Amino acid sequence: MSQVPMVTLSHGSAMPRLGLGTSPMNDADAERAVGTALELGYRLIDTAENYRNEVGVGRALKNASRDEVFVTSKFNRRWHSVDGARQAFEASAEKLGVEYLDLLLIHWPNPDQNRYVDAWQGLIALRDAGLVRAIGTSNFKPTHLQRLIDETGVAPEVNQVQLSPVWAKAAEREFHQQHGIVTEAWSPLGKGTELLSHPAVQEIAKAHERTPGQVVLRWETQQNVVPIPKSADPQRLAGNLAVFDFDLTDGELAALSALDGTAKPPADSDKVGH
Repeated sequence: MSQVPMVTLSHGSAMPRLGLGTSPMNDADAERAVGTALELGYRLIDTAENYRNEVGVGRALKNASRDEVFVTSKFNRRWHSVDGARQAFEASAEKLGVEYLDLLLIHWPNPDQNRYVDAWQGLIALRDAGLVRAIGTSNFKPTHLQRLIDETGVAPEVNQVQLSPVWAKAAEREFHQQHGIVTEAWSPLGKGTELLSHPAVQEIAKAHERTPGQVVLRWETQQNVVPIPKSADPQRLAGNLAVFDFDLTDGELAALSALDGTAKPPADSDKVGH
């Protein structure tokens, strides 16, 4: 069974440095994938209200020791208030069949609605109450994060963003590091792009006798990014987890970083969200 290293979040929780994403699986697919992942050694499971698979994820979690699995969910814009964050937590916890969440995220800032600071205050209250062990954001830009910090004095513990070598987000990662925020990557394998077939990725994979996906995930983990690749295939699940027993050279890391900006632009959270 693969052993995944841990990162300690700013409030003290220990989070695995690689996990399983579950979008866009339905309940049945999520139950199967999470069950397989847990057997393989995954201990970070990521879901969201918007994925509509929390019930399926919860079914798989029943077969695991709760204190050994780091469970993350996220909530939508309709819950962007102090009370709303509490209601969102209660709904997710009920569907997942858990008494607490290890990490709860605001899924998108939705700045047009202008209530994400209220949602953040609600998350702070949930953490203070012990219902959520860690709190964070998803798809927040540095400007959104700075506003949370300025208005509440509390920085997120995690910000989950669309990130891979073609969306390297260097400036965002630098901001996160300055404020003790762990960077988590959704779509870490560049879904919808030609990243995995790029000659640079293929060449490095060949040199290490690894898959292109493993090379990309290693690029992320070596830069202290926590990727959450999605897969339901047992072989790929195992391969995605087995990325901590080799290292890319500085030259290889640089070659992958040089792919930044070569794909279609990532989602713009000032304009999209739910």
